[in-house]
Amino acid sequence: MKKKKSVGETAAAAGTTRREFISAAAGLGVAAAAGTALWAPEAKAAPTKGGHLRVGLAGGSTSDSLDPSPWADTFMVAVGFATRGNLTEVGADGTLKPEIAESWESSAGATVWRFKLRKGAQFSNGKSVSAEDVIASLNLHRGDKSKSGAKAVFETVTDIKADGRDVVVVTLSSGTVDFPDALSDHHICVVPAKDGEADFRSGVGAGPYLLETFEPGVRAILKRNPNSYKSAYLDSVEIISVADVVARQAALTSGRVDLINRPDLKTSNLLARRPGIRVEETAGRLHYSLPMNTKVGAFTNKDVRAALKLGIDREMLLKTIFSGHGSIGNDQPITPAYRFHNPKLAPRTYDPDKARFHLKQAGQENLSVDFHVADAAFNGAVDLAVLFQQRAAKAGININIVREPSDGYWTNVARKKPWYASYWSGRATEDLMFSVAYSEGSPWNDSRWSNAEFNKLLVAARLESNDAKRRELYYEMQRICSDDSGAIIPINANSVFALTGKVQHEQKLAGNWELDGARFAERWWMA
Repeated sequence: MKKKKSVGETAAAAGTTRREFISAAAGLGVAAAAGTALWAPEAKAAPTKGGHLRVGLAGGSTSDSLDPSPWADTFMVAVGFATRGNLTEVGADGTLKPEIAESWESSAGATVWRFKLRKGAQFSNGKSVSAEDVIASLNLHRGDKSKSGAKAVFETVTDIKADGRDVVVVTLSSGTVDFPDALSDHHICVVPAKDGEADFRSGVGAGPYLLETFEPGVRAILKRNPNSYKSAYLDSVEIISVADVVARQAALTSGRVDLINRPDLKTSNLLARRPGIRVEETAGRLHYSLPMNTKVGAFTNKDVRAALKLGIDREMLLKTIFSGHGSIGNDQPITPAYRFHNPKLAPRTYDPDKARFHLKQAGQENLSVDFHVADAAFNGAVDLAVLFQQRAAKAGININIVREPSDGYWTNVARKKPWYASYWSGRATEDLMFSVAYSEGSPWNDSRWSNAEFNKLLVAARLESNDAKRRELYYEMQRICSDDSGAIIPINANSVFALTGKVQHEQKLAGNWELDGARFAERWWMA
């Protein structure tokens, strides 16, 4: 019997290149990863159980801990999702799904939410998950002393209580229609209660894996959790911290690991030509940000911020530094992957003359500023800084590049230095993204930005159930953020990763975080 050709083989026979095929697929609404899968001449093997996955990840640090409050990068986020789980999760299709909570309902006005816990959910120590555990886990992110990245989610929470062993009731001071979506945030994982507080130090969780070994900045070893209600294909996963991109790629090509994140974008096409290796990407909510502390020095001036936003050449960055793996950003975090993205808000273009005008308005014609950066922020961050420095000089802006160590970058630089390189993988909803990173008083508001009109609209959008009206509110918030905030967002980046042929996944990958929403450990398998 004659073998039937794949879609990719048919396209190739017609003279279509691999890149052209994937671009065409993307134009039809197919994710880049799916386009790559379609190109493959052999169909993917059906999911099978068993095997050991070795992963080399950027994003680990010696300052990492089992406390989820400060988690900011993929290493700990992946460990948390695999070993603990949340009340809710974002599925591979981008929709909200039940996890430890099997169902939820709200009162009129969305001010009281009832979460019914899943029957049979057990921690890795054999203890059943109870309302007491969930309450302690949620309270970790509440209160004046909390420094959690999810603190903004709980600003309107006035009470969390149990209604029996299996129901948790959360009361809000003002309604939030997508409050369950917010609980999918990676900080808000569920751990056992001990003396009324969240016991995150034990490493015990209810996820599909148990944490066998944890060495901060080195590795984490996960083994299948026999007590978990949630299934996974793999028997075990070893996640290794590899900060240097060259070392990561060498680990993959030598066979020491099966999967890496963030390969070198300038050489990823060469990596993809290596036998047995695939390079894939997904377009989602990832964006690169250069936040300025709006409470410090020259950054307090809106005209200075406008000048810097005009002094960066976004098109050149996308083409030369990121090799086209993304799209141009417009200084607000709601990428085209979000439901209420504003397509009418055109990105700024490089304009040194207009930047000079704003500097003159600010009385800062000879502006000189320090920019703190390391490639720990994102691949190409240092190269971005150099190109930014060169192009901004034409506007009379002197950018002094301060190279920082990659290890400890998220502890010692992020939200500590007045201006630095960062990234956001995005969040489940527009409200969560804006609340965590741009609302007044949030500890993770990178630029310490405060805008009264923006904050007013943010509250109004939470209460609005009419989609058309809600869209108008979010459109206006994106405009205000783009024009006024302290964040320069030049690139909406694709999440790029590389893997061997042994590692398999479904064609549809979640875009809320890299590597399938950082849930590769439970969703992927070994052929």
